[in-house]
Amino acid sequence: MKKRITKIGAVMLSAFLVLTVPLTAQAGNEDYSYTYNYDYWGDVQDTPDLYSVCKVFTSSDLGLDVNMKNPTGLYVYGDLVYICDSGNNRIIEAKRTALENIEVVRIIDSFKGDVDVTTFNNPTDVAISEEGNFFIADQGNARVLKLDKDFNYLMQFDKPIDNTLDEKAAFLPNKIVIDPAERVYCIATGINKGLIKYENDGTFSGFVGATPVSYDWMDYIWKRLATQEQRALMESFVPTEYDNIYMDKEGFIYAVTSAISEDDLRADAGNPVRKLNLMGNDILVRNGNYTIIGDLYFGEGGGYSGSSLFSDVTVMDNDIYVCMDRNRGRLFGYDDQGNLVFAFGGNGNMDGYFRRPVAVEHMNHDLIVLDSLDGAVTLFITTEFGELIYDAIEQFDAGDYEGSG
Repeated sequence: MKKRITKIGAVMLSAFLVLTVPLTAQAGNEDYSYTYNYDYWGDVQDTPDLYSVCKVFTSSDLGLDVNMKNPTGLYVYGDLVYICDSGNNRIIEAKRTALENIEVVRIIDSFKGDVDVTTFNNPTDVAISEEGNFFIADQGNARVLKLDKDFNYLMQFDKPIDNTLDEKAAFLPNKIVIDPAERVYCIATGINKGLIKYENDGTFSGFVGATPVSYDWMDYIWKRLATQEQRALMESFVPTEYDNIYMDKEGFIYAVTSAISEDDLRADAGNPVRKLNLMGNDILVRNGNYTIIGDLYFGEGGGYSGSSLFSDVTVMDNDIYVCMDRNRGRLFGYDDQGNLVFAFGGNGNMDGYFRRPVAVEHMNHDLIVLDSLDGAVTLFITTEFGELIYDAIEQFDAGDYEGSG
């Protein structure tokens, strides 16, 4: 694993020194921090919390007549929060009306338009374009919908026509992002060739971001001798490549995958987080002290077993990206060089812990996490220490090196 002296270490040290006195004074009155990082030698070190739980919003807290059932998607647009309540075939639109409050604005379970089916069936993701149009992964209806701001039907994106895909396999769109030109990038369950790319007129234009595959001579001979059915069967057992995607302010797509073995993670042979350019090439900077895999240790203990499994990612305007670990219920924040800024959370029933986290989003520096099993949304707000860290990082990136230290 790599070790380097980086800007984040200096930034956090400066921030820690500024807050040492008040933190020490409060140590007798508060529980110890549940935020941590790794030192130069790879040992776990507790750090002051960058985030605190503001509130956990259950279905009851949101005033819902019907409890959320297996919600899977989360999207933030300004001060609005959209939840894909997949099990109830609806989308919940909520608004953050105050620092500590989120209120439901409306329930969306249908739309208007000249199309046979105007209701949702297991919606799994939603995105909004710069034009204000809604894009919805309507998985149970095998389509990605495009609706206007008043939820009038505009068009839909269907299963791509490609001779490498099984004609009989169902089209199950799962996650989507939209670029400024309203091109659609889609993850579909069972399709492991990368992201499905559609032009804004609905035309399928290819796959983006597939992992390069190398074959040895045995692979080559097998593929030459195998029947079409045998090849199709072999490919059908390959897991979907990406779990989730996020498009940053510059149009780069961050993608996370949990389909990497522990052996490959230990050998630095797999990249669970990628930053894809327009060509689908991974350009993520990995200059941090350690590889970007979440927890560095996979052993059993404390109720945890196995490696971190990243299943979602969100990217702030300051290029801090936060990966959600569905296995250990934790959030890992990295800077633009790949340095770990913070790690916190865990599995459990207490506030700030999760049972089945499925999605993470941000609103400015604050974080929002959706738990599918609890049917709840947790709002994290930055602490004084967290704001100090973010201010220092942003000043550093702006070239104000004295102000950042």
